[in-house]
Amino acid sequence: MRLAAAVQKNNPGVSVAKGTPPGIVPKLILVGAVATGIAAFVRTQLRKESDAINRSFSQQNTPETMARRNRNFHVDTEGDPKKTLFNILNW
Repeated sequence: MRLAAAVQKNNPGVSVAKGTPPGIVPKLILVGAVATGIAAFVRTQLRKESDAINRSFSQQNTPETMARRNRNFHVDTEGDPKKTLFNILNW
């Protein structure tokens, strides 16, 4: 008990906090703001990339291309690989 009293006498500006340590709330706010900013940036980049890929595929999926694809993959006899159970990207 005397040691705690001696510490308080030497450092009057230091207080013992109950509950959360002092300064944790601003740090949590900062971490939350940074995480939100990073998530927004990643979402924007993914949306841009998805739009670019969709434009590329829409130019490639012409009736001639689809007929060639069906012929090469034997869609009539073996089924369409785009619609198989193993194609998890199509879910």
